[in-house]
Amino acid sequence: MDNRALTRAFRLAAQLLELHGENQFKIRAYEGTANALEALSFPVADVERTGLPDRTGLSKTAAAKVAEMLDTGSFEELDRLLAATPPGVVELLKIKGIGPKKIRTLWKDLGIEDAAQLRTAAENDEVSKLKGFGQKTQQALLDALDFTDQSRGKVLYPQGEELAHELLARLEAAPGTAQAAVSGEVRRRLETIETVQLVVATTDPAAARQTLNELEGLTADPRRSGPFAWRGAATASGVQVEVRLVSPADFTNQLLLTSATDAHLSGALTDEPQPAGQPASLRQWLKREQFATEADLYKRAGLQYIEPELREGLWELPLARQHKLPQLLEPGDLRGSLHNHSTYSDGTHSLREMATFLRDEGYEYLGICDHSQAAHYANGLSVERVRQQHQEIDQLNEELAPFRIFKGIESDILSDGGLDYPPAVLETFDFIVASVHSNLKMDERKATTRVLRAIENPYTTMLGHPTGRLLLRREGYPLDHKAVIDACAQHNVIIEINANPWRLDLDWRWVHYALEQGVQLSINPDAHHTNGYADMRYGVLMGRKGGLTKATTFNTKSVEEAAEYFAKRKANIKPPLEFQDSLFG
Repeated sequence: MDNRALTRAFRLAAQLLELHGENQFKIRAYEGTANALEALSFPVADVERTGLPDRTGLSKTAAAKVAEMLDTGSFEELDRLLAATPPGVVELLKIKGIGPKKIRTLWKDLGIEDAAQLRTAAENDEVSKLKGFGQKTQQALLDALDFTDQSRGKVLYPQGEELAHELLARLEAAPGTAQAAVSGEVRRRLETIETVQLVVATTDPAAARQTLNELEGLTADPRRSGPFAWRGAATASGVQVEVRLVSPADFTNQLLLTSATDAHLSGALTDEPQPAGQPASLRQWLKREQFATEADLYKRAGLQYIEPELREGLWELPLARQHKLPQLLEPGDLRGSLHNHSTYSDGTHSLREMATFLRDEGYEYLGICDHSQAAHYANGLSVERVRQQHQEIDQLNEELAPFRIFKGIESDILSDGGLDYPPAVLETFDFIVASVHSNLKMDERKATTRVLRAIENPYTTMLGHPTGRLLLRREGYPLDHKAVIDACAQHNVIIEINANPWRLDLDWRWVHYALEQGVQLSINPDAHHTNGYADMRYGVLMGRKGGLTKATTFNTKSVEEAAEYFAKRKANIKPPLEFQDSLFG
C-alpha cells in the first residue's frame, strides 16, 4: 500500500466523520494525518511499524491506525464508518462541488442513497427546496452528475500507464511470448485513458489468455473476447483492457494499427494523384505488406517517421510528407522548474527544501510561485509575507549559487481581470504567473474578457493553467482559446502547460496553434511538495503531442538566459495609467 492509498483512506475517514456529524476535533485530526502522509517523501510501507511515530511525525494514535492500515488494508474506525454508510452515499462523496454536510442533508431529508436517486430528485425539482440548496445548487449537481457519468470508466494518464506496464511485464513473462508492447491511448499519451491496449506476438495465445485470466484485479468479458483478443476491465477503476494476440510476423502492423487514430491511418500520403494500385494511405500499406519495424512502414510510404504521440491525424501527415516534423522536446531538455509552491502558502515543503531538492536533481533554477493574498483558502501571501519570502530567497541565493531561486508569485486573476496586488508590489517579483482560481461560472464571453485583461497587464509574465480544469473531476473554465493565445502572442506572455496530471492545461490540442503564433510555452509542475517535480514528465508528454520543441519551451533556457529574459521584460514595463495606482500613493 503506497502513501497515496493511505492518504485517500484518512481523507475518506474525515469525510465520513463529517457526514455523520461527529466531533470536529476528530475530523481535523484525520485531515491532519492525511496531510502529513501526503507530505512525506519516502514510502511509509518501508518503515518499521514501531518506528512510525518518529519517522513520520504522526502521533502514536495516528501511527497505530497507519500500521493497522498497512497490515490489514483498513483500520477499525474506517470500517465502522463504512458499515454505517450506504455504499452509494460513499460514492456521492466523489462528486466535485458537494461536501459531506450537503450529502448528509440529501441522505437524511430526502432518503437519497446513490447518484441515480440524486439525479431523479434533482430532475423532479426536489433538491432546490431543501434548506441551503436552491435552483443554482440543484443545476450544479445535475451538471456534476453529467460530468461524473462521462468520466466513469476512465483514468488519468499515469494510472493508465502504470496498469499498462504491469500487464506488459506479466505478458512478456508468459510462455510463447516473442514480443509485447503497449499500444492505443497510452502509447499516444492521451491525458485520460478509457481503454488500456497491448499487442502481444505469441506462439501460444492460450498461455497469454490464461495469464490474464489469473491476474487479480482484472475481470474478463468472454462475450467480447476470442482466440486472438482478450477483453475485460480493471475491477477497481472500470477502465477497459484489450490485448491483441498476434503472430510474430504481424506484430508491427498490429502495433501501428492500434497506436494511431483512423484519421492518421487513412490520411492522404500525397497531394498528387496516385498511380493505380499504389497505396494512398498508411492503412492501405498495412494491408498490402508486413513490416519489421514502424520506421520501415513510414519510409516505404515516403514519410518522415512519426512518433506515436503525434499520430492523431491533425497536422502531422503534411509535415511528414515534407520531412519537416520537429525534433520533439525531451524531459532532459528542461533546466529549471517554474510555478511551484512552498509552506509560505499551501505547499508542504519549505522554500529551502523545494530548492535544494531541485538542485540535487540537476536543475539550475526554481521559480517559486506561492499564492497571492486573494487566495485566502490557500494561505495566500500578504504584502509583509512577500517581503519576508524575498529576504529568505536573497539569503538562499547567496548560499546555493550558482543555483538560483527566482522570485515569482501565482497572482490570482480577479473577477474584473485585474491582478492581485498593486503595481508597487508586482514590480518586486522577477516574474508573475497569472491564474484564475475563483468565480469559475462565467460564460465564455465574460471569462475570455477577464483573462484577456490579465494578459494585457504589463506585469503578467505567464498565464497559468488557462482553464483551471481538473480532469475527470471538474470541467474547465470556458475560454475562447484562439483569442487567448493570440493575445499572449501580441503581449509576449508565456503560456504554461500545467504538468499536474489532474490538469495538463494548456490542453495539448492547442499547443500547435500556440507555436504557430510564436508563443513560448513552459512546462510547470505546480509542485506543492518535492514529489511534484516528477510531474514535469507528464507536461513534456502533452507538449510533445502538440509539437513542442526545446527551442519553443521557456524553461529549457539556462539560468543566465532565464534571468536575462525576466530582467529585460521588467525593464520594458511601462504601465498604462490604469495600472499605475500605487500601494503607497
